[in-house]
Amino acid sequence: MRYGMVGGGEGAFIGPVHRMAAAIDGETALVCGAFSSDAARNRRTGDAVGLDPARVYDDVDALLAGERALPADARMQALAIVTPNHLHASAAIAALDAGFDVFSEKPMAATLAEAQAIAEAVRRSGRRYGLAFTYAGYAMVEEARQRVQRGDLGTIRRIEVEYLQGWLSRPIDAEGDRQASWRTDPARAGSGGCLGDIGTHAFHLAEHVSGLQVEAVSVELTTHVPGRRLDDDVAALLRFGGGARGSLRASQVAAGEENGLRLRIHGSEGGLEWAQMAPDTLTLRWLDRPAETVRAGGPGLSAEAAALLRLPAGHPEGYLEAFANLYRAFGRSVRDDAEPRYPGLTDGLRTMAFVDAAVRNAAGEQKWTPLRATD
Repeated sequence: MRYGMVGGGEGAFIGPVHRMAAAIDGETALVCGAFSSDAARNRRTGDAVGLDPARVYDDVDALLAGERALPADARMQALAIVTPNHLHASAAIAALDAGFDVFSEKPMAATLAEAQAIAEAVRRSGRRYGLAFTYAGYAMVEEARQRVQRGDLGTIRRIEVEYLQGWLSRPIDAEGDRQASWRTDPARAGSGGCLGDIGTHAFHLAEHVSGLQVEAVSVELTTHVPGRRLDDDVAALLRFGGGARGSLRASQVAAGEENGLRLRIHGSEGGLEWAQMAPDTLTLRWLDRPAETVRAGGPGLSAEAAALLRLPAGHPEGYLEAFANLYRAFGRSVRDDAEPRYPGLTDGLRTMAFVDAAVRNAAGEQKWTPLRATD
């Protein structure tokens, strides 16, 4: 797959991650980009990644026009969007309407209304749309999903997900840190701070693995750092369809935490636990027999999980490899019309409905707020 990128210029975090992950399997090539609104930074980024200067464009509109003018076998096939949240919708809609597939950073957009506008563009264009919910690409997340789907745990009763970071414990956003400043700015991040940044990852993981959908939420959004304009700490109760109950905790002011994403699911017959900082291990616990530890590359893995691994057991695979699994699946869908096996439109709309309901609930008087329909 040939792809272009908007955003992700010099000094960015997630843009280089996308580029590294896309390159792992040798099936995806970056051919163009509009990396920064700063012309010098844009040119330096294009040079650093080895692009033809003629295909380093000033902005997304110039990129789309320039690529459409090229022969079909040379132009980009898909656009990767790695900008701050407020630019996701305009770039995605423009690319879709121009006839290009889109692979976007999460969250899908700054608001639910913007996400719904993207969905409409996907439907009218008939193009593919993928989202970088990276943790769905881990082999042991897929193994957990398969165990739940085949009924190993029995009827699901309890789902607990937490995502704890500590990097925003001090007011580095007010001190000019680029990664912090846009994430805590409502004009660029949207209505949720920690909620939109990592709360969406936690929400997606809970629904993705359990196969259940959250119907209503009861949420407390807290801002601990004085002067910060968006939440930096989230506590939510979740009501799932089918009777399951759960909770979601997300914080970026949990001092000392690094990237503490953890999922636990309990059913009538047993439970499971997975943690992002020990991603090759899935723990299974049972009512009537000893606990099991299942390892990536080891015996007993489902075919679906094994297909996401590149190395033998004992050779750790992590964040970049999980990310690469999403790029590989998306690229094969674009290139070969393969079955979509990556987070997409439904996942994006569901997470934006969660953000919308959480913000409304935290600001209101009602105990529970239903998620708005996104079908």
